[in-house]
Amino acid sequence: MGESRRRPRQADVAKLAGVSQPTVSAVINGRGAETGIPEATVRRVQEAVRQLGYVANPAARSLKGKRNRLLGVHSFESMFPLDQLDFYHEFLVGIEQQAVADGYDLVLFASTEAADGRRRVYRDGVNRLALADGSVLLGVEHGSADLARLAAEGYPFVHIGRRTVPGSEIAWVGADYAPATEEIVLRLAALGHRRVGYLAAPERMEVVLDKEAGYRAGCAKAGLPELMYLTSQLDPAWLDAALAAGLTAVLVENEDLARRLVGAVRGRGLAVPADLSVAVLVTMAEPGWSGLRIPRNEMGRTAVKLLARMLSGPVPPDESRLLLPCGLPDEHMIAPPRDRD
Repeated sequence: MGESRRRPRQADVAKLAGVSQPTVSAVINGRGAETGIPEATVRRVQEAVRQLGYVANPAARSLKGKRNRLLGVHSFESMFPLDQLDFYHEFLVGIEQQAVADGYDLVLFASTEAADGRRRVYRDGVNRLALADGSVLLGVEHGSADLARLAAEGYPFVHIGRRTVPGSEIAWVGADYAPATEEIVLRLAALGHRRVGYLAAPERMEVVLDKEAGYRAGCAKAGLPELMYLTSQLDPAWLDAALAAGLTAVLVENEDLARRLVGAVRGRGLAVPADLSVAVLVTMAEPGWSGLRIPRNEMGRTAVKLLARMLSGPVPPDESRLLLPCGLPDEHMIAPPRDRD
């Protein structure tokens, strides 16, 4: 990643607004009226602040010329996932552990929701993360606009999860889903499964596209037909037809779909894995499920390490986009196919 662009300073705001720096300071600190600054001037300074994305940083002012050693953590989800069973909990634990080890303090950001229910980095045109030297971003519920703008402004950040933002090179740490998914297909084929299905969620973001690519690669290597199924097909009639056609194993993209599938199987008086093997392409919180072991703690730690490197100087593009290997599922819900003849 290239050199980060210098953050706007009060002097920049003063120049754009055509006023003195003390005037800018008074307006920013809410003392415009008491110091006799005309309302039109106050509005001009406020507009310059918005245009430049200036954020007052008291810690930075007290540490002239030095960084704050503050790292931000921003979640695009509706709340910070602190429950130990939550998918994001281990990411946060890893982030905190590495920040402590590297001597950084953490600032948690939870931006106000926009009208569409999504959480945004920017409010009134201002980057709310700018208090921190750089930030780790979490969550899938966001558009690419915030990431593209952060990158264009040179604000240092690392996204947990592979992300492609057209026209931007962003730093990320992701799980390497494709080879792990391919290996699951090959393992099922080695057990004797000849019809292995794939149950896909409606959202087709990078993470699920990687899983789908791994499934297709595994089918090609094992000489199996590709049997792609959509969420809308998940009903008793589909299950009856699929089993009658010889389906003996299914890879499922997320835990919600997995629970629905297993419920449908049991609702037909059948059992997993005796009648249908099921592998879930996420880490399942409860024991007894065959889910991928995603290195969430390590991903959190690695994101902080990468961000610290970026704050120290440029990081080559091939070292700023990292994939960490996943562990394969235990065989709780995977077994050789039952002979149905």
